[in-house]
Parts: sequence; structure tokens; C-alpha cells
Amino acid sequence: MPFHGEASNQVVKVIASQDSGSVGSIVLQTVLPLAQETLTRSIEMVEGENVVYVTSDLESGIAVDRPVSWAEHATIGPPFLEKGKTVVDMSALSCRVRPFKPGPIPGRLVYERDFQWPFAPVNGGGEADLRLVPADNNYLDLASCQMDPKRKLAFVTALHLDKHLLFGYVFRQQDYPWLMSWMNYTGDNRAARGMEFATQPFDVSHRETVAMSQLFDTPTFRWLPARAKLQTRFLMFNAKAPEGFTRIDDVVLEGAKLTVVDRSGLRLVLPASRGL
Repeated sequence: MPFHGEASNQVVKVIASQDSGSVGSIVLQTVLPLAQETLTRSIEMVEGENVVYVTSDLESGIAVDRPVSWAEHATIGPPFLEKGKTVVDMSALSCRVRPFKPGPIPGRLVYERDFQWPFAPVNGGGEADLRLVPADNNYLDLASCQMDPKRKLAFVTALHLDKHLLFGYVFRQQDYPWLMSWMNYTGDNRAARGMEFATQPFDVSHRETVAMSQLFDTPTFRWLPARAKLQTRFLMFNAKAPEGFTRIDDVVLEGAKLTVVDRSGLRLVLPASRGL
């Protein structure tokens, strides 16, 4: 099995689409021969909304239950990702820095150390606010955070403080109880900030993920029942943020509206007619 699984190496077929009326949609499907699974994904957009709705069905072709690891590799990069000007917020609680993994540039965080979002321990002492893309040096780190288990819906957002541009995801906490922050701050156009919501906390082998079982009393994998389907849903949105937005405290999907709440008390309300 290749790194990150086989899905990214497979041909995806369009099996249905709709571009008339108020709702546009496309249904994509791919077969994973090594895992003996079929992934079907529908993507919907509603006229007048800044929201994309994504529903995925993973169907098992084998006759036994199996544990699965599933991550949505949401990532931002330049020019939206900019040193000292882009901040990431999420509905996170307890976090852990990934164990040591070789990379092209050094990490600044203490490996295998637990912390509370967003302040992580730094080598040599002190803490780093992981919300902000650092403006000083280049670093490569990964930390994973538990999404608040008291919430039905979790969120992660990225905000450019100067351009006032906001981008984010809302997803069901039971589908994706973890979010991996892949902080590949290279200082050039290869830089990336992963906001990877997932069933597992780290990009390690499937064996290691299953052996971990739980972290912070939260499962580290999901079960795919024999010859059955596992469905997930999430949405992504983008908008022009109001002046004064600096830190997103909450994103609420309710009453056909998506409400983004800033620490300042300011709110941004977007139409969102389809729920999760």
C-alpha cells in the first residue's frame, strides 16, 4: 500500500452530474483494488451560496469488519498562506505533537508532547501559538488535536488578516474526531499548512493507528462493517471577512445559515440551505 493509501493514485469517474436549476452537483466514484473498497463522493453547490457540500460513501467489498483510517487532506498555501498574516482556528481541545519524523527542515516543537490548543511547547523552552504562521524562521512540524467531543459539528478556519479573506470547513465530529496541523513552513512557494480532519491523529501506519486505539479518550480509527457503507459529510466555505475579524471562536450551522463568530463579537452570516 503506498503512503497515504491508494485513493490519490486511482482514476476517478464521473457517474452523474446536474447543472440546471438552483442546485449544481457532481457524483464521482473510484475503486480501491488493494483495499477492496469503493468510494463514491457527491459535491453540491446551491445558487447564491458560498458553500460546497460534500458527501462520501465508502463501501467494503469484503465479508469481515475492518478498521479504517480516513483523512481529508485540506491544505492552504501561498499566496493565501503568508508569514505572520494567516491564522488558523478550530474547535480543538487536547493536542499532541507528532513523534520525530525526518524532514528537510527542523521542527520547533517538542516531539511527543501534549498541550492544549493553541499553545504548543517549543524546543529550548516557551510556547508557540499554532494559530499564527510564524514570521521568523522556517519550520516543519505536525501536531494533532482532538475535536471537542461535546460538539456535534466541528470546524476549522483560515483567515488572512490583511486581505480579510476567510476559508473554512465544517464537519461532523463523529466522522472526523481529529485534526492534523501539518505546518510545512518552507518560506517559499512550497509552503503549506495542512488542516487535515481525520479519523486518526497521525500519519503513521495503519497497524500503529489501530494499536493506539484511543488518545485523550477519543478513538483513533473507525470500523467499516462487512459489505456495508460508511458515510461522511462536510462542507467548505469562503467569504470576505468583516474588518475587525482576527480570531474565529465558533462556526454554527443552524436554520439554513452558517454563522461565523469572531473573538471581537463581530459575526458573519452566510446562507447555507443544506445541513450536515
